[in-house]
Amino acid sequence: MITVKTTEGLQAFCDRAKAHDYVTVDTEFLRERTYYSKLCLVQLAVPGDAEEDAVLVDPLANGIDLAPLYELFKDESVVKVFHAARQDLEIFYIQGQVIPKPLFDTQVAAMVCGFGEQVGYETLVRKIAKESLDKTSRFTDWSRRPLTSAQETYALADVTHLRVIYEYLDKEIKRTGRQKWVEEEEEILTSPSTYVVHPDEAWKRVKTRTNSGKFLAAVKELAAFRESYAQSRDIPRSRVYKDDAMLELASTKPQTPEDLSRSRLLLREARRGDIADGIFAAIAAAAKYGAGDMPIADRSNEKLQVNPALADMLRVLLKAKSDNYNVAAKMIASASDLDRIAAGERDVTALRGWRLEVFGDDALLLCEGKIGLAVKGQKVDVIAL
Repeated sequence: MITVKTTEGLQAFCDRAKAHDYVTVDTEFLRERTYYSKLCLVQLAVPGDAEEDAVLVDPLANGIDLAPLYELFKDESVVKVFHAARQDLEIFYIQGQVIPKPLFDTQVAAMVCGFGEQVGYETLVRKIAKESLDKTSRFTDWSRRPLTSAQETYALADVTHLRVIYEYLDKEIKRTGRQKWVEEEEEILTSPSTYVVHPDEAWKRVKTRTNSGKFLAAVKELAAFRESYAQSRDIPRSRVYKDDAMLELASTKPQTPEDLSRSRLLLREARRGDIADGIFAAIAAAAKYGAGDMPIADRSNEKLQVNPALADMLRVLLKAKSDNYNVAAKMIASASDLDRIAAGERDVTALRGWRLEVFGDDALLLCEGKIGLAVKGQKVDVIAL
């Protein structure tokens, strides 16, 4: 088993990888105590059975530079294969300002090929590679050195079996002509905006039931401060204050340290120093919002006038299409998509791209009363009316 600890060694492997059609990639990282993921290990493999065809790269080794890897990621003659790539891609984008292209995510491909919703790597190893995985090292501390042999074996298996999985899924997708489906699903993964969090938009992730503009203004400013503070110090958001504490602050609008001391939910460390100052500044900024500046919560889904009978029929149609195409139903349309279609909305994910062909066209005809559904044995057929 080869562990690369120098820039020269990494360059040598990446040069070899450029001679192949694809390279499989995985990472091990920690994020419990930081805002950004701490990259602890990179696993790489190219086609072949030799020991040098699969390596571990130690990004924590003294003096190593990952630049050769980032150059490999930019080489569009080599497909970069991941499983459930989002967190891995976020790390590489934040640290290297690079997103691997072309990309192949085996989790996305497996859903397209009928392996179910968000299928796990272990399942694909068992079903496609006909192997089993030892998961005992899954939750170990990957930042500690030296790594144990069990950790190294576990980590390397995440890219060696991936070669077999990729070759199978790639062939299956080409056989069924579903390359465009996979490409559409991977567009969000390859967009830099996916991995950039803007503090001014952080409030939209906070769940609140109120429509009060003044309350939401305080939430917006408090969330923006928390995001900026956590990013600048590389600490989890919850170390600044949690959502429930933020909502309490937005309601009580503290003005003084004495006000903060009466909070039931705020961490002790947040009642003084920079965090306390940030809270006061956020409350003061929110107080200056004019009537036209107030944030408005998205309540569109709560106002839908859903036709329940039509929504139920759309669910039956979705199940039929899922079975016919052997694609996970939730990948075609979510429950929210179906309710929105049944309420008359048309700007819906299920009515765009490959989903329109597979499900959306017939869903619209069903809404217009131009088709019906008939049960024949175990199947549901679409019939023209």
